[in-house]
Amino acid sequence: MTTTQELTAGLDDLPYNVFAKVCPSRGTLEHVTGRWGALTLGALYEGSLRFNELRRRVDGVSEKMLSQTLHALERDGLVHREAQPTNPPRVDYELTPLGRGVAERLLALIHFVEGSMDDVLAARERYDAARA
Repeated sequence: MTTTQELTAGLDDLPYNVFAKVCPSRGTLEHVTGRWGALTLGALYEGSLRFNELRRRVDGVSEKMLSQTLHALERDGLVHREAQPTNPPRVDYELTPLGRGVAERLLALIHFVEGSMDDVLAARERYDAARA
């Protein structure tokens, strides 16, 4: 079994520490791992999407929440917004190289969770039965 110490080996040498409350990496981690951020990055991994295409792909997100999420991800350098000077205006969103790297890691986690759902659901049943 891997220990926390083994997982964090070498992290003390990094200039940022997400566990420190004043570290700017914490905000980016929140943007990336929040429900809408993770789903938006995962959806954009498939390729460039317009706003409404992205909204349909990320089922359940409101227009306001998707807009806020895209602004935060763009500010962090993970998403690129391209406005086309057409009538009506066309805006496309795509991952930056940094965003692709983050999305790859998120998708690995997403696929792991999806593949483990039978175990999760069984654990929930056991937990609920023990509490009933």
